[in-house]
Amino acid sequence: MDPLAQDLNEVLQKQNYSLYQMLSRLGKNLYFPKGILSQTADAQKKANKYNVTIGIATEGAGPMYLPCVQKIIKEIPPQESYPYAPGAGKPLLREKWQKKLLADNPSTQGKNFSVPIVTSGLTHGLELAADLFVDPGDVIILPDKFWENYSLIFEVRKEAKIHTYPLFTSQGKFNADGLNKMITELGSDRDKLVVLFNFPNNPTGYSISQSEGEEIVGVILAAAQKGIKVVVIIDDAYFGLFYYQNTMKESLFGHFVNLHPNIIAVKLDGPTKEQYVWGFRIGFITFGVGGDGSFADVYNALENKTMGAIRSSISNCSHLGQSIVCRALDSPTYGEEKAEKLEILKKRALKVQEVLKKKEFKRLWEAYPFNSGYFMCLKLKNVEAEPLRVRLLERYGVGTIAMDKWDLRITFSSVEEENIDELFSIIAQGVKDLENKS
Repeated sequence: MDPLAQDLNEVLQKQNYSLYQMLSRLGKNLYFPKGILSQTADAQKKANKYNVTIGIATEGAGPMYLPCVQKIIKEIPPQESYPYAPGAGKPLLREKWQKKLLADNPSTQGKNFSVPIVTSGLTHGLELAADLFVDPGDVIILPDKFWENYSLIFEVRKEAKIHTYPLFTSQGKFNADGLNKMITELGSDRDKLVVLFNFPNNPTGYSISQSEGEEIVGVILAAAQKGIKVVVIIDDAYFGLFYYQNTMKESLFGHFVNLHPNIIAVKLDGPTKEQYVWGFRIGFITFGVGGDGSFADVYNALENKTMGAIRSSISNCSHLGQSIVCRALDSPTYGEEKAEKLEILKKRALKVQEVLKKKEFKRLWEAYPFNSGYFMCLKLKNVEAEPLRVRLLERYGVGTIAMDKWDLRITFSSVEEENIDELFSIIAQGVKDLENKS
């Protein structure tokens, strides 16, 4: 049990023991992590200079948005917002998202996968995948740089166990050998493994190359051929935000669809980051299986099970959000506006790369490889991340995220290009302040 959950339980035991006794096993294990969200809350109060904590993109003093989306919000008729939406989502939106998925991912062409089901954001999609495929005691394989909410979803809620391998090799590439070693070790005494991939990666901002993607597929296929059943969960939250030519420009999902009877691929994506509509809470879950059975029957059964999980938890997803996203996909300016915002974020990422080359920074930190998404991560050399986070916030009004003892996450998507140099100079000064104290 997490120490934070234990602390909460001790309060309840002391103040209202009868209430504590009424808690379920999950209720006793639940806690609110002192991670990204609590650090973000601190930053919202005190980060009056730069707030590079939460995963959004900004322009000027407000959130980045597509003008076509903002225009549509004013045009939605009552029948497309007030009634309940269907349990699996608006059929037209699901069809449009499937067409988009096919267009964005050439490896899906000619393959048989399910029609995407609407979820209440990516987190809900992860929870649905866990509902369907994760039992207490199951193994979840992740790289060692991962989003903290995975722990709550899989370990606390589902009582599974996360095992990690180093994300990077010593050459700064994806560690396919580490993944293979972990699968070999854990697959020796169990017949099912859950492997989760997240590219662009949160927190490092790293996306794999085409050759790295092929290595990953080879590792998973080899495990399946040995008789291990592999649930491959693909968190594509930051899909499309690729800034370099050598990155793989499509999801791993298409490479796993129909690949082997022992592999099921579960794709989680949505407009949250792609359309800059974080608060709409609209996402999608899509399944791709192998085998010789009827794909139609299999996907129908999975859809009904997923609808059951939705019905028994949130009932259905926002009708208004679905209607806006559905219309935005048809906007004649949609593609142009997305390309414009992507270029803004790309320039910020390239500026970060340029600024990090300064000689004065080399003594202070090492940047993990990054080439995409909203984030990058500093591996600190001389001071710990949490004291630095506090120092930056209290002294300089700069909000950052301490990921673990030595890693500091920076959301460059929320900093204007012309301010990036100053941001890292302030972080460097914070490091020096702590060095001088010791």
